[in-house]
Amino acid sequence: MTLPAAHRIRLALENAIVDGRFVPGARIDPDAIAAEYGCSRTPVREALQALEASGLLIVQPKRGTFVAKLGVPELMDRFEVMARMEAFCAGLACRRADAHDLDRIATTLDACEAAAGDPDRYYAENTAFHQAIYHAAHNAFLEAETLRLQAILQPYRRRQLQSPGRVARSLDEHRQIGAAIRAGDTDRAERAMTDHVLVQGERFRDLVALVGRLTPQPGPQAGGVALR
Repeated sequence: MTLPAAHRIRLALENAIVDGRFVPGARIDPDAIAAEYGCSRTPVREALQALEASGLLIVQPKRGTFVAKLGVPELMDRFEVMARMEAFCAGLACRRADAHDLDRIATTLDACEAAAGDPDRYYAENTAFHQAIYHAAHNAFLEAETLRLQAILQPYRRRQLQSPGRVARSLDEHRQIGAAIRAGDTDRAERAMTDHVLVQGERFRDLVALVGRLTPQPGPQAGGVALR
């Protein structure tokens, strides 16, 4: 079954933003997207409205549509909430994860181990590891909301992994989280996940520097999204 054009465009744009092909602050060109996809602007407009509702895009009247670029205070607010939500997922997983969930968490952790030498590959496996824990909480609403906030923060989390030594520290934190969930230790799992996600200390200073560097380069507006 073929997905509606608006849905496919939304997925393609979402992937481009999350994967870092469209950086925070980049302008989206609806005409370029419609031309690439060979469709009218109606499905493009529907896709952009859905992404605006999710928080990935910001529409500025008379200026255009832009990839959401958050300042440091806004990012800190969201990381604080994300840390609580992910800790809640980890705690629920300690009590609710079944054998399949534990296998999935272990498999994604192994994939993180294998990808430790490649930050871009590690980023993808890191995402899968976290999503395995969201699912293991067995709360569909919590999983959906956590996935939504994860998507908003992914462009920043991805770039954090490019800081020297961050992948190694992240992997060690993953091991601690995975071990706590396997042991059913709710308190330890929640603390480990909170410390893993929350931005503090050196990571805060790195984030401040990162936000200052996230400036779109001069050139054509973002349009090519590999829709096919």
